[in-house]
Amino acid sequence: MLKRNAFLLGSALSLSLCLPVFAEDTQPTGDAPAQMEQPAAAEVAKIDATGATVLASVNGDDITLGHLIVARQALPQQYQGLPNDVLIQGLLEQVIQQTVLGQAMGELSRRAEIELENQRRSMVATEKVQQLISTAVTEDALQAAYDATYTGAEPTQEFHASHILVETKDEALDLIKKLSEGADFAELAKEFSTGPSGPNGGDLGWFSAGMMVKPFEDAVLTLEPGQVSEPVETQFGWHVVKLMEERMKGAPPLEEVREELAAQIENDAVEQAVSKLLEAAKIDRIDLDTIDAEAISNLSLLSK
Repeated sequence: MLKRNAFLLGSALSLSLCLPVFAEDTQPTGDAPAQMEQPAAAEVAKIDATGATVLASVNGDDITLGHLIVARQALPQQYQGLPNDVLIQGLLEQVIQQTVLGQAMGELSRRAEIELENQRRSMVATEKVQQLISTAVTEDALQAAYDATYTGAEPTQEFHASHILVETKDEALDLIKKLSEGADFAELAKEFSTGPSGPNGGDLGWFSAGMMVKPFEDAVLTLEPGQVSEPVETQFGWHVVKLMEERMKGAPPLEEVREELAAQIENDAVEQAVSKLLEAAKIDRIDLDTIDAEAISNLSLLSK
């Protein structure tokens, strides 16, 4: 039902966007309905300056520029590229239609009331989160997070390896034989590997200890750069592994991890704020064991 409603309202908007506008060329004649007076050009800047400007009134319910601003942000992607002088007309018609439909509805159903309550909670919570993170990330906070994470950290050993993944040990042994006869590792990987890295010549890029399954990692640790392993079995199949190179990597520069640290700072700020609010709140809960969990799928309860 919700999808159908969204489709109907979207269709109404689509129609209103496609309708040509003849208001500038058509003058009211005879008994034609009176048209709302258009603002003079000099008044446009004044109207655009405030979101409280009333653009239409439906049975006493005002529709403001602010309503259209918010509605524009919620438009589907296919409408986002349309010029605002087209969108403003279509959006106004859409909100007018929504308003008359809402007025005709009368009293909301219990389900609709609950949906509005949930939407309001979600919107207010989202706005609070945005408020929290808008001031959380500063240069001082980034530097402090960087120092806490990387100061004094020991360099870590990293490995750059490639592999060819096949289904059987015999296939792996055959590949090792081909390599010993001078075949190119990357070309064999492209031709025979069943893993996602096959088209890229089996290249796995750089990784450190703990990032690969243990049998694979153990095999890598026994190799010198340029060496190829014996067949290695994991839950994915049989691997032929080649260690390309290895290095000791120290702390990355701040700029390299700026986004990662910023995300962590924002997350910490929200978690701390929520924790404090929960501690200060008086929360009474019932024992959920007294409620049949299947009840949350029973829409008929909303009619009671």
